[in-house]
Amino acid sequence: MDNNVFKGKWKQLKGEAQKQWGKLTDDDMDVINGEKEKLVGKLQERYGHTKDAAEDEYQRWSSTYRGDEPVDADRRI
Repeated sequence: MDNNVFKGKWKQLKGEAQKQWGKLTDDDMDVINGEKEKLVGKLQERYGHTKDAAEDEYQRWSSTYRGDEPVDADRRI
């Protein structure tokens, strides 16, 4: 997901992000504030991921969203 799109949809997506990564706190979500790099950094911090692993996890997660709804994995192109 493009950084600008991510930032613009952050209010809708942050609940989904918190479901995906339960170790992220409400305070973390406030700090992230729709910035992909901050989310990747928090994934590194909370889960002990390398930067590349955190980036990959973010990419997999964000690729499941088009609009405001998750995309059915069987329907992705």
